[in-house]
Amino acid sequence: MNKIVRTTLILIAIALIFAVANGVYILQEGRQAIITQFGRPVGQPVTEAGLHFKLPFVQEVTYFEKKILIWDGDPNQIPTNDKTFVYLDVTARWRIADSLVFLQAVNNEARAQTILDDIIDGTVRDLVNKNDLVEIIRSSDFSPETMTNSAVELEKLQYGRDVISSMIHEAASKITPKYGIELVDVMFKRVNYIESVRLKVYDRMISERKRIAAEKRSLGEGQKAEIMGKVKREFQVVISSARREAEEIKGRADAEAASIYAQAYNQDKEFFSFYKSLESYKKAIGANTRLIIPMDSEFYKYLDEVR
Repeated sequence: MNKIVRTTLILIAIALIFAVANGVYILQEGRQAIITQFGRPVGQPVTEAGLHFKLPFVQEVTYFEKKILIWDGDPNQIPTNDKTFVYLDVTARWRIADSLVFLQAVNNEARAQTILDDIIDGTVRDLVNKNDLVEIIRSSDFSPETMTNSAVELEKLQYGRDVISSMIHEAASKITPKYGIELVDVMFKRVNYIESVRLKVYDRMISERKRIAAEKRSLGEGQKAEIMGKVKREFQVVISSARREAEEIKGRADAEAASIYAQAYNQDKEFFSFYKSLESYKKAIGANTRLIIPMDSEFYKYLDEVR
């Protein structure tokens, strides 16, 4: 009899231990929990980390992440408003804001990823379809000084990629709360042209660079002509100054020579006249020269005296 009682007490103790163990759970930091009873949620979500209690065996604990989670969509080719395809790779951050609603509407994170695929991909496609290619490609913090596109494109640019991503986040955030999801943000992870558009863009970039190079060359030629004109003007000024100085020096030399000649002539006019006549004879009379001059000519005067 005592053996039966002892065995019964041991079984009861073991059952109590299992009941207590099943009625206690530990919620880790960064997680939240929902208590369900026969599959139906009971009470409010448990969000505070630590030791908690529940009815053993009757109630179950379903855990969810409280931290921010990452959603990565599949890269897609989407047509823009100007009928040009663009290659987009979008990512987003989200969290379970209301675990009770999340459990009832979604149940698990895998299905939440599928729901976000539909919501975000559809919103991205809708807003990309409504905007031109330049709006998707260009960053919102552009400055006119760094733009190399035409002025027409500059006028068309109203939002830019960053503003459009904010618009996508705003539109998608209106849908996610009914699933207990808070959409933190949506970002374009990669934006690129498709192959056919990329070749056109490369050609356009080459043409733009050629245009800029032609402008630089034209500017250089203009500066070259200006510099050459300045050099020629300075050259003419230097030459004119040198010629004027040379003429002045020559004039002073001629005046000085004339003064010397005049002084020499005044010292002995007869000798000077005779000397100049001899020089004239030397120049005028050659080996086979015959002169016919009148007897009263000044040129004949000293020849007659010599004769």
